[in-house]
Amino acid sequence: MGAHSIIRDDLPRLGPDQSEAWGLDEARAYCRRLVSAHDENFSVLSPLVPERARDDFAAVYAFCRWADDLGDESGSPERALELLAWWRRELEALAAGEARHPVFVALRESFARRGLDAGPFGDLIAAFELDQSKTRYATWDEVLDYCRLSANPVGRIVLKVLGEPCGEAQLAASDALCTALQLTNHWQDIRRDWSERRRIYVPADMHAIPGFEERLADTIARGYAADGEFWTDARRLVRRLVARTWDVYGRAEPLVSGASREAQPLLWLFAAGGRTVLWNIERWNCETVLERPKLSAPRKAALVLRALAMRRFAWYRPALRGPSPWIVDPEPDPEAGSFPRPVPETAA
Repeated sequence: MGAHSIIRDDLPRLGPDQSEAWGLDEARAYCRRLVSAHDENFSVLSPLVPERARDDFAAVYAFCRWADDLGDESGSPERALELLAWWRRELEALAAGEARHPVFVALRESFARRGLDAGPFGDLIAAFELDQSKTRYATWDEVLDYCRLSANPVGRIVLKVLGEPCGEAQLAASDALCTALQLTNHWQDIRRDWSERRRIYVPADMHAIPGFEERLADTIARGYAADGEFWTDARRLVRRLVARTWDVYGRAEPLVSGASREAQPLLWLFAAGGRTVLWNIERWNCETVLERPKLSAPRKAALVLRALAMRRFAWYRPALRGPSPWIVDPEPDPEAGSFPRPVPETAA
């Protein structure tokens, strides 16, 4: 029957017409099953998540998984907006103490125990609503504004669940990491975003490629037999996007060092995973208009083992990966200058 699908398997019995009120234990069990049914880069309930926070992480993940699938798997923008409006009403019901859906029953306890509020969750819904009407981005700043809705709230929720300090500096570093992770995902998924959703997150002000959208569609359709000149321009564009994203990761570095000893390994893993994907994009020759580089199972295991060692040994702080030193940005971006790129001696 294929992988678990919220729209196919869960919405018919847990959608807007459901009337059953779930108990807390049942709701938590449902959220944990949802986590185990979906393949992520790293398990949401890995051993790095403190036992005291595992139910909270599962509930937050379940909320995001539902919102994501309601936005992307509903079949049409109109249906997606209808279902997301229902999801927002469920969030409002939670805030009013009237949760019935299992995800919100589980979240109700997390709200009470961790001091969460509905604001960041509402922002996440707003991002999925925006996806239904906005599929092109004119400027880099527009993409960052999208990340403020689609990514940054997750980091703020995680800090609250972990009981970490939420001062101005820590929140700024968290926002930078979440934005960088979202940007990395955008550049990794250029092909998939176009093929599956007809979305282009690449900002128009980052390139001057004539007929970009039409040539992108042609290249995705024809593969390596497509326009060679566009290939060169597209690789140069992705390199500029990657270079600027490295700069955003740089602004996130204080997050790990400013966290508690308990939270550092998990936050390090988030940062290390995203940086490694961005590094893979570079080593893939920035050809993400046709390929989707991702973390291999051995590399994921190696990162998790380093994070576990970090938890075990207080003195161990593995370095975070930076740009590939042999990658040369053919058009240096003056707004992404934090990571110097030495030119190899053999380069022309």
